[in-house]
Amino acid sequence: MLAVCLAMLETEQDQRRFTRLFEAYEKKIYAITLHILGNSARAEDAAQQTWLQLLRNWERVSALPWKETEGYVVTAAKNAALDILRAERKTTTFPEDWDPPAQEEHQEEYEYLISLIRALPENYRRILELKCVEEQTNREIARRLHIKESTVAVRILRGRAMLKESLEKEGYSYEAV
Repeated sequence: MLAVCLAMLETEQDQRRFTRLFEAYEKKIYAITLHILGNSARAEDAAQQTWLQLLRNWERVSALPWKETEGYVVTAAKNAALDILRAERKTTTFPEDWDPPAQEEHQEEYEYLISLIRALPENYRRILELKCVEEQTNREIARRLHIKESTVAVRILRGRAMLKESLEKEGYSYEAV
């Protein structure tokens, strides 16, 4: 895999940095994808997808300070594994054992909100996950999902409107601060 990736990079400096990245995180990426997918063949596929995603975003990755690359690599690995799960299941964007952080106060309301997000149509659910959970920009989401940035913005607005409507039907009210 490393040789294929190196062939895709133009400069010797990029090749050296990528080799360093590969050697530092190859086992970690595989471990993350194996943990999420529970199957070595699927984990290998997700790991390869992770490396390809890192190459697609090489300008951004190579510009990161070295100490920040681990977070980016880990997130890319998780996303690659979750993309495989979604492709197989087509029912949920979060793994079943995902336990989102929540305040202890209003726990029931928070869990209800998470269930509403999970119940959204896939197009809106995926974009809201990337925007709100992974804190990606509209441009990053558009590139990742291969759609227009304006489509991302519209789906965010519509997805939030769907959530608001669902909450209002249940008697919750929203007041802008």
